[in-house]
Amino acid sequence: MVTYHRMLAASYDALYAKLRDPAGDREFYAGLAREHGGPALEIGCGTGRVLLPIARAGLPCTGLDPSRDMLDALRDKNPPANLELVEGEVQRMSLERRDYALAYAAFRVFQHLLDVDSQLAALSRIRDHLRPNGVFAFDVFEPDLARMAVDEPDTREDETVRVGARMVRRSFAVRREQSTQRMEITLRYLDADTDEELGRERIKLRWCYRYELEHLLHRAGFEPLRWLSGFDGRPYDGSGEIIVVARRR
Repeated sequence: MVTYHRMLAASYDALYAKLRDPAGDREFYAGLAREHGGPALEIGCGTGRVLLPIARAGLPCTGLDPSRDMLDALRDKNPPANLELVEGEVQRMSLERRDYALAYAAFRVFQHLLDVDSQLAALSRIRDHLRPNGVFAFDVFEPDLARMAVDEPDTREDETVRVGARMVRRSFAVRREQSTQRMEITLRYLDADTDEELGRERIKLRWCYRYELEHLLHRAGFEPLRWLSGFDGRPYDGSGEIIVVARRR
């Protein structure tokens, strides 16, 4: 078995170039960075899919992630000197800078916080690292109530992508716990030619609702400025993502 997160880190860029880039989130967060200037902080920067283009545009940036494997994959891309990488959890974040103009958490990162205490701790740490009137933006998926009511067996497959010398196929199963709004996703990585299992990893997420998020933000000292349903800027209507741009009060 491959150790936790290693297969995810190794396959991440190839998979999500197909599965996530078309949503337009990279351009959306890059636009916020241009609008608000630096320094910019990405919470859960992973392999740098969103962060690297912002850093390469010249803004001073920091990327925080709890996964060493993900950060190693980012370091392999020769990031610019203006990008600082920090291994750690947002709930315990204590960086030297306290003057970030923009912090953001792209692609469901906020949903890895599995209870209210963790969510508020994270929001508090983010707020403390922003300058006065600094901005925090993030996205979560819009919960589909019918889908949240059922589990999904290990029959759904993502794209098949090249990882090193192999073609790798990923499948997943989802188990949901409605009382806590939590889901556990089991990812299986298979050799596309032989069906040999190369690794298995588990990810836990908590789904959130729009007004639940608004209450959390107010409790943590943020003022929501924009609620959106798409990275194209369309106002929130419950039809897609839940995207919020909020200002430190």
